[in-house]
Amino acid sequence: MSASPTTARVVLTAKALLLDMDGTLVNSDAVVERCWRDWAVSHGLDPHEALKVVHGRQGYATMAILLPERPMELNHAENAVMLARETADTDGVVPVGGAAEFMAAIAGLPHALVTSADAALAVARMTAAALPMPEVRITAESVQASKPDPEGFLRGAAELGVDPADCIVFEDSAAGIAAGRAAGMRVIGIGPRATAHAPTAHAPDLTSIQVAYTPDGSIRLTLDPAA
Repeated sequence: MSASPTTARVVLTAKALLLDMDGTLVNSDAVVERCWRDWAVSHGLDPHEALKVVHGRQGYATMAILLPERPMELNHAENAVMLARETADTDGVVPVGGAAEFMAAIAGLPHALVTSADAALAVARMTAAALPMPEVRITAESVQASKPDPEGFLRGAAELGVDPADCIVFEDSAAGIAAGRAAGMRVIGIGPRATAHAPTAHAPDLTSIQVAYTPDGSIRLTLDPAA
């Protein structure tokens, strides 16, 4: 990570980009907090503490952390209910700053969505934020293990036919950044949640990231906080 990510200009090159959704492309915090606060209260848990572990993980994995003695089949059952509620609730779902322009800039370049949401939730939130859905997408149905396991990012790289070391991950959460690093990839942290988790580089949102395609077929990303 740059010693001074808020002031230093960073240039990275890659063959493919792997994009988280919530907190990275789409700001869905309003929905997430509504749903998970209600869930925490219904189980006698402190909502503030629950929200510390929600971001970046599949719901069943969050439940397993918060209720470690509970059978996993109950977590999966409640996760299905939670996903349905979150999919139906798009109030307050908006694009992260610069997301529309960023997605337009990478439209013809190798990239994939790698999200802990299931397919229905991913479509609902990307649609609510008026963002295009990438052709290659790794959703909850695509993997056996939730972030921070690297499976999703490794599967995304494989789908694109790119070596993990040649991929750059865009992430906002501790679990997602850990997953990207475990996959052997560089990680650009997006937004305030990312700063504490040692991404390769950091940007407050997507407005300060410029995208270029180089003659050798690489994607050049310039993170310029002054932009």
